[in-house]
Amino acid sequence: QKQKLKDSKLGYAPDFLKVVEKILPNIASGEVKIVSNAGGVNPIACAQKIQEIAEESGYSVTIAVVHGDNILPDIDTLLSSEELLHMETGESLSSIKDQLLSANVYFGAAPIAEALSKGANIVVTGRVTDTGLCLAPLIHEFGWSMDDYDLMAAGTIAGHILECGAQSSGGNYTDWKRVGDFTHIGFPVVEVSEDGSFIVTKNDQFDGFVHSSTVKEQLLYEIGDPREYITPDCIADFTSINIQDVGKNRVLVTNIKGKCPTPLYKVSASYLDGFKLTSNLTYFWPDALEKAQVAKDLLLSRAELRNINLNTFHADYIGYSGCSERPVSLINRSDSPEEVQLRFSAVSHSANDLNRLAMEIAPLILTGPSGVTGFAGGRPKVSEIVAYWPALIKKSSVNPKIEFIYSTIK
Repeated sequence: QKQKLKDSKLGYAPDFLKVVEKILPNIASGEVKIVSNAGGVNPIACAQKIQEIAEESGYSVTIAVVHGDNILPDIDTLLSSEELLHMETGESLSSIKDQLLSANVYFGAAPIAEALSKGANIVVTGRVTDTGLCLAPLIHEFGWSMDDYDLMAAGTIAGHILECGAQSSGGNYTDWKRVGDFTHIGFPVVEVSEDGSFIVTKNDQFDGFVHSSTVKEQLLYEIGDPREYITPDCIADFTSINIQDVGKNRVLVTNIKGKCPTPLYKVSASYLDGFKLTSNLTYFWPDALEKAQVAKDLLLSRAELRNINLNTFHADYIGYSGCSERPVSLINRSDSPEEVQLRFSAVSHSANDLNRLAMEIAPLILTGPSGVTGFAGGRPKVSEIVAYWPALIKKSSVNPKIEFIYSTIK
């Protein structure tokens, strides 16, 4: 959204264009189809750029754009009938309406499957569920009914296993030493059968580790209630899944059950919620931790002396307690660390106050504890805080749109 605010032609994932360009011959021949949510908040601009690349390369392709997820232009009308309550606090979106930067609905698989059925080689979407990107091609290929909720759940769970890339083929795995060489780690592939069962595997030419344990770790990622994984397409029951190793880097997933979806879409909204400043200094032995703590207190004292208003200030002592949620005073460590990085962040509704705080960081080097390094790159910059607002909206209030863009050979 920040990109689009600066340039109306941006707001999508530019790296996606390089992927498309590399395999354009395979796409144009019909060997490969691509479904991607790389369109971000500007899927039409993304598709137009693909059209341009295809025409310059001499390939004819059909691009479908799934959009209509952007409800920001209609927010006043929508708020007149729905409050779009924050899913955690219950507060109405109207309370921050004037600060809104974006508001997008998570669509599911249906519009993507429709676009494929109408001959799209490439489908570029705005906001859709990650699982819908996988489910839609299965609906199209097998002719699955969207009223068969077990099949919808099977495709959804297949998508859930794929959605984090190599995280289900050895990346970020607890028993990471079993993975071997991470240099050329392979991404997971699902080989799906018409009955909804599928094999999770990877290309044998690449490294990685696909195992029932890697698949289970991925299944537990971001699910909430495992009996009710809610998507626009169905509610999947993760407790029904049967997982079995059937060969090297081959995991069979079966017996998936699903239920009828809810009448609601999820809304992902963002809004401007003040400003932040982040910086760090590194203090070394002896007394590294004590020096860092004194520097933090000194920075806050000088901010108070100069009437700099901060809403929030937080400090971490990396190398001592950087990954711990406990206060430093409660961590029992008798050894003196070689070095400690003081990393701090401040939040304020005033960018000017944070800019004034930034001016106090460099002076800590010569007017604070000795043995400090790591301050480079100039004064840290103040940045906007784009905060998140999750809400629910009736499906009847929003309709996905499908728009086709064709490249022609010049």
